[in-house]
Amino acid sequence: MTDSDNTTDVDVVIVGGGPAGCSAGVFTARYGLNTLIFDRGRSSIRRCAHLENYLGFPAGIDIEMFQDLLHAHATEAGCEIVPDMVESVERADDGGFVVEPQEDDDVTAARVVAATRYGGEYLRSLDGDAMFESHEHDGETHERFGRSYAATDGTTPIDGLYVASPSDESDRQAIIAAGRGGRVGLRVVDEVRREQGYFEGFVDHYDWVRDEAELAGEWADRERWREYADASRPDDHDVSEERWATLREREIDRRFAQYIDVEEIERRGTAGQRALLEHIDNDLIREHAATLDQQR
Repeated sequence: MTDSDNTTDVDVVIVGGGPAGCSAGVFTARYGLNTLIFDRGRSSIRRCAHLENYLGFPAGIDIEMFQDLLHAHATEAGCEIVPDMVESVERADDGGFVVEPQEDDDVTAARVVAATRYGGEYLRSLDGDAMFESHEHDGETHERFGRSYAATDGTTPIDGLYVASPSDESDRQAIIAAGRGGRVGLRVVDEVRREQGYFEGFVDHYDWVRDEAELAGEWADRERWREYADASRPDDHDVSEERWATLREREIDRRFAQYIDVEEIERRGTAGQRALLEHIDNDLIREHAATLDQQR
């Protein structure tokens, strides 16, 4: 639940569907933010012939398959992916953003995440020349989006605008870009939680799943969590008692929901493997099955 006021079409627009953009989208969508990813299909990762240093793929991975897996993961998390190029992002009258794609209708968003390694001209109207820097290449002076315009967590001088890429920190390797995207996605979630009324100490959002067996002792008691939450609440927390009670119970629900039992762990493990099978060549699956039959 995100307390969306429905004044914009979506909560988050992400421009770029590569490792950085999809990673950010997984975190925002999993929190319940309505997330739209624009991907023109020309992510810089496609310049790779074969990806060999992304952890989890011991023999490397085909680029098309990798891109398909990125999009499948983002979609499973709840993102909508639109195969279109963003022409411009402008401020809306209400403080949000108007995103103008090349082919589809304009979309309004409360927040925008830039995640395209090349270019950034589509953002110029938001902060003009301050967003760009000059650099030398082949003896000529060129202009490009400032690699240091955003802070390390992706925040920018523009409220609601985040930059996962271009960035000096993340533009060289896919795995680093994905990490940067995840960090930016979590920053978006943290800021949403502040707006919802959570305070420091409760703002930090940990998106992980744990074994139910670990939920034991005093912290398995809902009332203990209530006591902890109430004791942590600052004296100057300026939300009503009714609102605080709603936030507190929602947070306790979220934390308890992170624990799953053995049966659910096994179910999710199997589902994860089946999802991978959908992206593996059928002939390779048959070949492996035949090998297993021979071994029997």
